Amino acid sequence: MSDDRPSWARRMVAERESRDWSQAEAVRALRAHAPKDLPDDANMLRQWKRWEAGTATPGTFYQPVIAAMFGTVTHALFPLKGKRDANAEIASVSGMETLEIVSRLQASDVDNATIEALRITADRLCSEYAFLPSEQLIVEGRAWLRRVGQLQEQRLTLAQHREVLTLSGWLALLVGCVEYDSGDRRAAESTRRAALSLAHESENAEIQGWAHEMRAWFALTTGDYRGVIAASQAGASIAPNHGVAVQLAAQEAKAWARIGDRRQTEVALDRGRRLLEGLPHPDNLDNHFVVDPAKFDFYSMDCYRLLGEDRMARTLAEEVLRLGMEFDDAEHSPMRNSEARITLGVAAAREGDLEAALAYGERALVGDRQSVPSLLMVSRELAAVVKDRYATEPAAQAYLMRLHDLGRAKPGFLPV
Repeated sequence: MSDDRPSWARRMVAERESRDWSQAEAVRALRAHAPKDLPDDANMLRQWKRWEAGTATPGTFYQPVIAAMFGTVTHALFPLKGKRDANAEIASVSGMETLEIVSRLQASDVDNATIEALRITADRLCSEYAFLPSEQLIVEGRAWLRRVGQLQEQRLTLAQHREVLTLSGWLALLVGCVEYDSGDRRAAESTRRAALSLAHESENAEIQGWAHEMRAWFALTTGDYRGVIAASQAGASIAPNHGVAVQLAAQEAKAWARIGDRRQTEVALDRGRRLLEGLPHPDNLDNHFVVDPAKFDFYSMDCYRLLGEDRMARTLAEEVLRLGMEFDDAEHSPMRNSEARITLGVAAAREGDLEAALAYGERALVGDRQSVPSLLMVSRELAAVVKDRYATEPAAQAYLMRLHDLGRAKPGFLPV
């Protein structure tokens, strides 16, 4: 087959092959997931071949069925283009630059245009989380959090007051995430609690849900898996119909996978998949607090790696890397890419290819934008395989020592 097929066609082949299915077996699986009877096997097999060849696109009936049979969501497998141009939106708000916004914040009365400019500024910052260096993002985030917080001392309408509390909550979530990425666990927990308090005051269930999701993430990276489950379930009870509920289900699935309970892992993943399938497609896929379909594949990759489903994990890792790279090989999602490379490293190590495993592991440690706790967590899994199978190899020992030094430099996290 040529390489110019659509990405969804190539992925359908990869997903099928990772399960060792023939095309006829894939059609049988499709039939099992379909909500109504399908045409006969000969016709469906012919249709499946056309889909994999990229000469025909599955229609709106078949797309969610194919996604479900592969354990993902429709727009992860069949992506939509983003509907929002964030840069144009910022420019359209009265043409304000940062200095003008700041000067307006110092006025005794704040107009709605200024509030809108702040809303878009907060959205921009949350959208830069994936790639902006931590040192830069944390300075900007804290500065805007301070500016927005000072607005509470000015004359505001009731609606403006609630909006200011909400914006402060989102900024606090962002700052807390970057603090934790940088290894400042104590500051991150304090900021998370502040975000939760702001969310309670503004009666914003979504921000409350994300504050609980952060608690689940903190617990996951420190090995408190029961704490992950408790935090995930608490957040889901508060924000059951928001996108954060999908990420909470994913965090719960990751915890069950590390506990070793395959059934509960799959139950949590399926719950998250069904939730995400029912949500509208996000306008801004770059915002860190938006759960987009591609994130779900990233979560599943983590779980399949832990469950030992190496071929499925590898397929998802390759998809994460494909989406996480720009056309010029620049890193669009460096933190996701790092975990995808470690997944590929684990698969290679289990297959006996130490050289490839270490190359992936070393590449994962390179880059200006890292989430140190998450990177250490998944690196430990590669380290465990390397220790078990290649402990006497000098290259393996050097890699393990590098991970040990990285973990030692960040107190409060599990040693490697």
